[in-house]
Amino acid sequence: MLHAGGILLYEYASDNVSLANAGAAARAQGPSTLASNPAGLAFLPGTQVSGGLQVVNGDLSFDEQAGSQPGADSGQILEWLPGGSFFVSHAVNQALSVGFGLYGDFGLAGDYDEDWSGRYFVQDASIMSVSLAPGMAYRFDEQWSVGLGLRAVYGTLETHVAVDNNPLGIGNFADGQLHYKGDDWGYGANLGVIYQPRAGTRIGLSYTTEVDLEFEDHLSIADLRPALVTQLDEHGILGAPLQIDMTIPQTATLSLYQALDAQWALLASAGWQDWSEFGRVGIELDSDNPTSATADRQYRDTWHLAIGSQYQATPALLWQAGLAYDSSAVADSDRTFDTPMAESWRLATGISYAFNRDAELNLGYSIVWLGDMPIAQSKGVGERISTSGEFADAAIHVLSSSVTWRY
Repeated sequence: MLHAGGILLYEYASDNVSLANAGAAARAQGPSTLASNPAGLAFLPGTQVSGGLQVVNGDLSFDEQAGSQPGADSGQILEWLPGGSFFVSHAVNQALSVGFGLYGDFGLAGDYDEDWSGRYFVQDASIMSVSLAPGMAYRFDEQWSVGLGLRAVYGTLETHVAVDNNPLGIGNFADGQLHYKGDDWGYGANLGVIYQPRAGTRIGLSYTTEVDLEFEDHLSIADLRPALVTQLDEHGILGAPLQIDMTIPQTATLSLYQALDAQWALLASAGWQDWSEFGRVGIELDSDNPTSATADRQYRDTWHLAIGSQYQATPALLWQAGLAYDSSAVADSDRTFDTPMAESWRLATGISYAFNRDAELNLGYSIVWLGDMPIAQSKGVGERISTSGEFADAAIHVLSSSVTWRY
């Protein structure tokens, strides 16, 4: 479960982790620029190849309040989550460059204990994606370059939810379970421009189009009370395909890279993400009134601000650091257990070490501080099923490494 404004990621196993996305659309310092601004390809000489790995771990456990549905604690909902990336760039001539990227910059995964108090809202949920992105850039002169990248995004959605087999709270039947799993391909584009008014100063603007995903699957049910199965069948839910539409939001990022002297550089970014178009992402089933298996969310657009620095300590060693803020895609009253988003602060640092002119190692660390995230969800007649409390002092840790070869 990773948070930018929502679940778009700035961390995709590249040196971007060390800078908290500061200067991402203007840096053009390696082939991973294809993901942040394809126009940056025009600044990369020769052929460059980068491969990266990262792991994510979270301090995310839910503290329930009195009056919540009986059940166990949530446990740590985010354990170790791996990730990776691959980028390649090639300068065809002085003006034209091409590249290709394989990376994931959209997703979350949360795994609650199976019998926790909020099991009727979610037991586990994951949204995962991988982007295949060919791109190209053209440099008109020393000042202007433009870039275009195409994206083919493969996305998966999976969730398990417990079902209360005791409508109106009457009875003592064990819980049933609902399972949904779907996948789909969606398509979009990355566009960018970089303006370099003089050596050491670059201003970049990038835009990514939205990507529509349409997941479709039959609901898989287990251990449901026969009377509830009959109700589901009468309402056309049982056996019917359920389609969940989701939109990976469009984004815009404006960045600055400014060399201050031979050792220091200042970087900054400001961004916007169109989360108000994010679709339906959750599945619930209410035994009191089983007429719907999806729930709408109230999302709002988010804003991103980041500032960072680079210090060339030695000819081989570059130190990087960044600080970023992202607004929240949801108000406290609209937060849900399957996508517990909040405003966040990022503090990041890392190093790049050049073994020689042809090979460079990048190591980065970022902590994403989410603070306290209160949640209260309820459903059923008289809202008899309810869980409330908060994720206290929530934080996510990202460790990343990548290697870049230049030919």
